[in-house]
Amino acid sequence: MNSAIAYTPTPPDSLISGVPTAAYLHIPFCRRRCYYCDFPVSVVGDRKNGENSGTIQQYVEMLLQELYTTSATCQLPLCPKSLPLETIFFGGGTPSLLSAGQITSILEALDGQFGIAAGAEISMEMDPGTFTLEQLEGYRTAGVNRVSLGVQAFQDELLGVCGRSHTVSDILEAVEMLRQVDFHNFSIDLISGLPHQNLDLWKASLEAAVAISPAHISSYDLIVEQNTAFNRYYQAGVQPLPGDEMAAEMYRLAQKILTSAGYEHYEISNYAKPGYQCRHNRVYWQNRSYFGFGMGATSYVQGRRITRPRKTWEYYEWLHSEGAKQNGASEIEDAGAESFQDILLETLMLGLRLAEGLSLSGLAEKFGTGTLEKIVTCLQPYHRQGWVEIIDAEGMPVSVPLGQNPPTLGQLRLSDPEGFLFSNTILASLFRQFSS
Repeated sequence: MNSAIAYTPTPPDSLISGVPTAAYLHIPFCRRRCYYCDFPVSVVGDRKNGENSGTIQQYVEMLLQELYTTSATCQLPLCPKSLPLETIFFGGGTPSLLSAGQITSILEALDGQFGIAAGAEISMEMDPGTFTLEQLEGYRTAGVNRVSLGVQAFQDELLGVCGRSHTVSDILEAVEMLRQVDFHNFSIDLISGLPHQNLDLWKASLEAAVAISPAHISSYDLIVEQNTAFNRYYQAGVQPLPGDEMAAEMYRLAQKILTSAGYEHYEISNYAKPGYQCRHNRVYWQNRSYFGFGMGATSYVQGRRITRPRKTWEYYEWLHSEGAKQNGASEIEDAGAESFQDILLETLMLGLRLAEGLSLSGLAEKFGTGTLEKIVTCLQPYHRQGWVEIIDAEGMPVSVPLGQNPPTLGQLRLSDPEGFLFSNTILASLFRQFSS
């Protein structure tokens, strides 16, 4: 592994996200690898957890070492001191395979090195069947106040097809335990477009989720990633996977059922009851800075995205290296400072995922009125088609051709659901416009 990286000049200050107030911690352990998963995970089997696994305990100790050596200067020599963390997210993998004591140790380290703000959102991904009532109580005592429950489907046959380790009965039991511990702020994850899934099965899963009435629901469309079992078994769009038209109908059905049930469709794949949007994920969508810790995690600081090794032994090797001890960054993959073009395209790609879209004045201030004119001109065909909306300063849609003088107040956004549904087509046009 080539451990040397070169630090390059950062983009102009006006284009760089601010000091991180968010931290992601990757917990890679799973009972088994789901057939659609390409995340950096480590399979430990059905009997191992944070209380009886030396492998898990070793990882926690190494993660703590990273937090302590990184301290409050983040991962780059010139990075400013961090502010107290406003959001923390334990992702994976299956973080609920860790004991409450291990989660407590990690949060105490974060608080000691960076500070945790009063009222911080502290989220934790959990899989049904991987935790007890006692564990939940311990997580709650440690400071976890938001749970993301990996449900995926409400049919045992579909869960089996996906390689999930839980059943529908486990889901209902997990929800009951969350209620007993008063975890009212919890989310349910669902996946559409699964093998053998049809519109009726998808509708049943959506209605089961609504009946549970979580604060938040994430609805993801299956993507067949290259290095997964699904990629070996199936070809995208070919039976038993739903075709493009069926996938589109599933998306429209989710939007209809969930918004009718009172959920705000605030992001392409995410719905929330009023006041329960995921604050941590909004950091990503607004292209703001964040810390990432653990195997395969990425940080975004001072215009750089820095990714740690995806394999356990490489991650440990980095942590043990002399360079890592000295500055906390010398042996991770550094993509280098982002260019004006990179930051513009990321801002568009991420910001248009949100229901409110992007501020026209913000785009003009950050990238210039000339760039804003090019953006609007590029999107004119989709504006006429009803996939792109421009909302003026009074909150009214702009319905006339915009020419070369677009408004500089108001919002640029995608329509719901059609604009969201065809977002890849819209973004491809923007990338062609600004990548040439």
